[in-house]
Amino acid sequence: MSTAPARRRSLTGIQPSGMPHIGNLLGAILPALKLAETHDGFYFVASYHAFTTQRDPRLMAQQVWDVAATWLSFGLDPERCVLWNQHDVPEVCELSWVLACMTPKSGLDKAHAYKDAVAKGIKEVNCGLYTYPVLMAADILAFDSHVVPVGKDQKQHVEMARDMAQRLNHHYGDVLVVPEPQITPEVAAVPGIDGQKMSKSYGNDIGALLPPKKLRKRVMRIATDSKPLEAPKDPDTCTVFALYKLFATPAQREEMAARYRAGGLGYGHAKQELFELMDAQLAEPRERYAHYVDHPDEVREILASGALKARPVARATLSRVRDAIGLSSQLSIS
Repeated sequence: MSTAPARRRSLTGIQPSGMPHIGNLLGAILPALKLAETHDGFYFVASYHAFTTQRDPRLMAQQVWDVAATWLSFGLDPERCVLWNQHDVPEVCELSWVLACMTPKSGLDKAHAYKDAVAKGIKEVNCGLYTYPVLMAADILAFDSHVVPVGKDQKQHVEMARDMAQRLNHHYGDVLVVPEPQITPEVAAVPGIDGQKMSKSYGNDIGALLPPKKLRKRVMRIATDSKPLEAPKDPDTCTVFALYKLFATPAQREEMAARYRAGGLGYGHAKQELFELMDAQLAEPRERYAHYVDHPDEVREILASGALKARPVARATLSRVRDAIGLSSQLSIS
C-alpha cells in the first residue's frame, strides 16, 4: 500500500530552543543540510514538542521564528528543500493517536525523556512528555522518511518509530516506510571552552551566530595548560586545536599541528587564528540572519509555503493508514 517517493527522503526535526552553538552547527545542522544533496530534504520546526516544557507564548513564537531563520541562514534552500512548522501539519497528531493505540505502555516507560524526568524527581510528568516518542514517530512516518539524522542520544526515538511502523505493517500490510537513523560520529562531541562536550547547560558553548567581538571573547576563554610560548605542545590534547581542526582544511590542520610540536606558538596566537578561521566561515550566515531579522515576514512566508508542500504528503500517508485500519474517510478533504 505504501507509495514511497522515488528519491530517498531525509527528515529532520528542529527543536526551537534558542540560538545554536558551534556543537549544534557541526554536529546537527550542517550534516542534516548536507543530506539534501542526495535526498529529498524535509525539515520541520518541532513546535508541539517544545510545548511539553515551554509555556511562554511570546517566547515560543520567537524561538520558532529564530530556529527557522537560523537554518535558512546556514544554507537551507527552500527551493530545494521543504521547511515548515509542525503545528501547521495537524495530520501528524492524528497519526500519533493511531500509533499510540498500537504502542505498549512498557515501551514508553523506557523512553529516555521520561526516565530522565523521573530520575530528576519530577513528580508530575505531563502526558505530552510521556508520549513524546509517539508524536516523534508520527513526524517521521507521516512523510515516508527513509533517513533521520540524529545524535546518539536521539537514536532511541528513531528505533521506537521503526518499532511502531513495523508493528502496524505486521497487522495491516505494507503501509508505512520503516526509517533508518543516521549518526555522524566524527562530530558527535564538539568540545566547549572548558574541554567538556559543548553544551548550553554547562555554560561552555560558543554561539554560532555571535558578532565578531563576542565570538573572539569566547574563543579567548578556551582553557589551556600553562606551557610557555617556546615549549613544544601536543595538538591532540589541546581544546583550541580540537576546535581548529573542525574548521580548517587538511593542509591547515597539518601546518598548525606541526607548529604546535615545533614550539614557539603560544596559545594566544593559536586562539587568534582559530577565531579568524571561525569568523570568516560564520560571516555569511551572520549577514543572512541579520537580513531575516530586518525582513521577518520572509521567514514566515517560507514556513507557510513549506507547510503547503508538506501537508499533502502527510495527508496521503494518513489516508493509507485510515484505509488499512478500516477508518476510511467518507468526506472529501479540499
